[in-house]
Amino acid sequence: MSCFACFKPASAVDDDDGEEESKAVPLPASTSSKRLGSRRGSLRSSSTRSNSIHQSGPQARPSNITSCSARAFTYAQLVTATENFRPDCLLGEGGFGRVYRGRLEDGLLVAVKQLDLNGVQGNREFVVEVLMLSSLHHENLVSLVGYCADGEQRLLVYEYMALGSLADHLLLLDRDASKPQPGLSWETRMRVALGAARGLEYLHETANPVVIYRDLKSSNVLLNDAFCPKLSDFGLAKLGPAAGAVERSPRVMGTYGYCAPEYIRTGQLSVKSDVYSFGVLLLELITGRRAVDSARPASEQVLVTWATPMFKDSKRYKELADPLLRGEFPERDLNQAVAVAAMCLQDQASARPCMSDAAVALSFLAEAAATAAQPQPLPPNQPNGETSLEEA
Repeated sequence: MSCFACFKPASAVDDDDGEEESKAVPLPASTSSKRLGSRRGSLRSSSTRSNSIHQSGPQARPSNITSCSARAFTYAQLVTATENFRPDCLLGEGGFGRVYRGRLEDGLLVAVKQLDLNGVQGNREFVVEVLMLSSLHHENLVSLVGYCADGEQRLLVYEYMALGSLADHLLLLDRDASKPQPGLSWETRMRVALGAARGLEYLHETANPVVIYRDLKSSNVLLNDAFCPKLSDFGLAKLGPAAGAVERSPRVMGTYGYCAPEYIRTGQLSVKSDVYSFGVLLLELITGRRAVDSARPASEQVLVTWATPMFKDSKRYKELADPLLRGEFPERDLNQAVAVAAMCLQDQASARPCMSDAAVALSFLAEAAATAAQPQPLPPNQPNGETSLEEA
C-alpha cells in the first residue's frame, strides 16, 4: 500500500491557470449529463496558495485547509468490505466510477467509490477530493472516512448515505399522471435547500482559503436516513480568491445547466458562480424539473430559460410549483422561495446574494414549513356542549 504523500504526483495539485485556454461552447440540451471540459483538478499547491493568501491583504487569516488526515486502506480491506464488489452492493455510477456499499471490519457501513481507470476523472481529481474532504468538516458536507492508493487502485471511502442522492427522490423518472407517486413534501424540500445553502456558506465564508465547489447539482446532494443533505464529489473544487474577488479560469468545468453564464462566457470564476448553481438547484426543488431535460419541448428543455419569464410576474410563480406537491404549500412561502432562486440566478454575478443571506432567507422558510407540517393540537372536548366556567 502507498501512503498518500507517496502516490501524489508533483503536479497533482497544480492549478489549471497555466494550461492552454479553450473557449467554452454552450452544449446542446441532449448533453445534459456530460461535463463541461476536462475533469482536471484545480487545487493549488499549498506553497503557492500560502503566498497568495499572505499577499491578499492585512485581513488574511492562516489557512484552515491542512494536509491530508484521512485513513489509508489497503485494496484487500475494501475488497473484503464490499464482498469483492458484488453487483448487489452497487449503489450507483458516475464520472469517477462505481460506488458500492461496504462494511468495514469495525462494523461501520460505508460507501466505496472506485476510480474507473478509463473514465473521465483521473488521479488529479482523486487527490483534490481527498485533500478537500479530509480538511473540511461540516454537517452538510459528506464525511470522508478514508482512501486507497494501493498500486494503480484509487478508491474513496465515505460515510454511508442511506437515501442516495436528491435526484433519486426529486427528479422521478416516471411522472405519468395515471401512476401517481409520492413526491417530496414542501417541508422536506425547504430543509434540503437550507442544508445545501449552509454547506456552501461554510465553503465560501468559513473555509480559509475560500473553496469554490464548482459542481453543485441534485445528483451531488446526498441524503441520510433523516433527509439531511450533504454535498459530495469535490473533484472539481477549487481554492478561490478572497470573498468578492474574481479570477479567470482558462478551462470551464462543471455540469451543463448549472454553470453560471459569466463562467461559461469568459471563464470568470468566483463564489458567485456557486450561488448561481444553487439557484438552479433551488429551482429544481421548487419545480421538480431537471436543469436540462431533452425530453421536454424545446422551449422547456433548459430549466432556467423556461422559468426566467415567470420571475418577472409574481402572479405566475404558482406555475413553477411541482405538480407532485398537489398545492400542499403556503403560496406566500412559494413566492419567497421563487424570489430567492431568482436572485441567485441573476445574470450579473455582483447582483447575486452571498450564500449566508440565502441561508437566512431559507431558514425562515424551512422553519415555517416545519411548523405547518406539525399536527395541530385538538381543542379540549366539552361534554354535551356545556360551557366551561372560564367561558361563562
